[in-house]
Formats: sequence, C-alpha cells, structure tokens
Amino acid sequence: MLLVRHGQTPTTGKLLPGRAPGLHLADAGVEQAQRAAERIAALKTVDAVYASPLERARETAAPIAAARGLKVQIDRGLLECDFGDWTGAELKALMKLPAWGTVQRAPSTFTFPGGESFTAMQNRIVGAIDRLRAKHPGGTIVCVSHADPIKAAVAHAMGTHIDLFQRIVISTCSVTAIAYGMGAPMVLTVNSTGGSLAELRPS
Repeated sequence: MLLVRHGQTPTTGKLLPGRAPGLHLADAGVEQAQRAAERIAALKTVDAVYASPLERARETAAPIAAARGLKVQIDRGLLECDFGDWTGAELKALMKLPAWGTVQRAPSTFTFPGGESFTAMQNRIVGAIDRLRAKHPGGTIVCVSHADPIKAAVAHAMGTHIDLFQRIVISTCSVTAIAYGMGAPMVLTVNSTGGSLAELRPS
C-alpha cells in the first residue's frame, strides 16, 4: 500500500481547506505529482490507483495512473478529515484558539465543530485501506489522500495511539509504504520524498 499525499496547493501551510471544493494543485504541486509518478513508475507492478474525490488528490493521482496505464478510481474513504466549521480558516488564527492545544496533544478527545472526530477519521481511513487491499490480494496499490488521514493510518499500522499521530510528518507528494499480510502491518517508509522505492520490502 503506497499512501501518497496530494501535491502542493496555493493554500498549503496557510489555510485549512478540508473538503471545500475547487482547490487545485499549484504549479509546484503539478511538478511534485510528476516526480512522484516517475518514482512509482519504476516499481515492478502497480495494480490500481485510488484517490480522494477532492481535486488536489485527483490531479496528483492522474500522472501516477497514466504512467502505469491505469485509470484513477475514486474512493470517499480517502477523503480529508471533515473540519466542519473550521474549514477554510487561516491556520495562524486557529493556532490561537484554546482548542488548538487539544488538537495537537489529545486529538482522540476532539471533534471538529460541525465535523468529524480524529477517531472517526482514523476508523474511516483504516477501513478504506482494508477494503481496498482486499480487492487486490498480494498486489501493490496507490492511494492518494491527505496528510491527517495518512498520519492516522501510519499510527494505526505502528500500533501507536492516535494521541501521538501529530508527531508524524507527511509532506506534500510524499510516499508512505505499508505492507499488509497475514501478520501485523509492516511500515516500510514514511514521508519519502526522493530516491528509489523499488527496494522496499519487509526485512
């Protein structure tokens, strides 16, 4: 399972766009997506490419799928967290709120006003991963999603409590690889932004 965060957008690091429609990749994000496509194209096999329905994820997935002669399949389980009333807010303003400390240090206790809880988000992304990998047993699949869901998936795979998931960094167009089999998940790489992916395998 290759979890890819979408590429850079004009609001990356400035706003909390959430699920609001209409946000596309910046020129830098388009370039990032192409580089990610080249890295993934070097793999021996890729069985499917899935993406969150949001434009920035679909635009990142497009060159990845094209490089493998595949079609992007949309899956709502890969969506960004529903930030509810916080959607579209400036990050610097949100950081001043008392609730911001809870978001960072005890996310398991927090539900976005009018939106989703971090626990529900984690259950959703883990459920989506389980469902998609069941469709491609023994295969390699790419899922283009968003930072928080990928962080939550990594935490789950490592057996780490969701309250610690904010310690994981997921950069734009980074690749995170997790191997699933009969036993526990194996986290092969996290937040990889360069170099070959061809040698990734459980030790």
